[in-house]
Amino acid sequence: MIKNPSKPALSKPKQNITSRISPFLMGLAYPLFRYLVLPFYFSRIEISGQEHLLKEGAVILAPTHRSRWDPLLVSYGAGRLVTGRDLRFMVTIDEMQGLQGWFLERLGCFPVNTRKRDVGSLRHGIELLEQQRMLVIFPEGNIIEGSEKVESIRSGLAYIGLQAEEAQPGLDVRVVPISICYDPPVPQWRSKASIVIGEPLAVENYCCKPLKNYAKKLRDDLQERLQELHSQNFNRSS
Repeated sequence: MIKNPSKPALSKPKQNITSRISPFLMGLAYPLFRYLVLPFYFSRIEISGQEHLLKEGAVILAPTHRSRWDPLLVSYGAGRLVTGRDLRFMVTIDEMQGLQGWFLERLGCFPVNTRKRDVGSLRHGIELLEQQRMLVIFPEGNIIEGSEKVESIRSGLAYIGLQAEEAQPGLDVRVVPISICYDPPVPQWRSKASIVIGEPLAVENYCCKPLKNYAKKLRDDLQERLQELHSQNFNRSS
């Protein structure tokens, strides 16, 4: 594990964060949304770049965030019927409350507190990658409705990928940028959705010291690639 005075290695959190997949609930929810809810709401869903998705290994999917429909569309474009894999979503702690939180927890989601550095969630993200799972992190953090511009992405995704790669050299973590756009830009009944999946970034190319500098480099490269992908998708969709 890389040591750096400004960003120490993540210590074991006091609260144990977990995520899991309920075969029963996933078996109901996935086909319900894929074959009924999404086709009913959207007039058309276009997907390109699925050849960039990996069917095994440690993967972080990094989509733009323009609507509450985004997680469902990520599952539609990259979930079990496409890659044979169930996705694990990092979601805001506010979404993981009450009955909704109970369901989300059993559909592969786990909470992150975006208002402070959440060591427990970061540590769980690293553990999922070490288990060679496919993890979904929305790098912009919040929903940015209808925007062509990719907001400054947060550094947590880069640190999770780098820490996992350093803990298991050769893990070969890949970060896959994904653009999701709507026509009109703020989705409504019978609107169109477009999902474009870009070429992955190999995290091992950034595993150099000091960690802070290379985490920033990974973040900046992801920002650039995601912006290019999203601008092309946005202009094509509008």
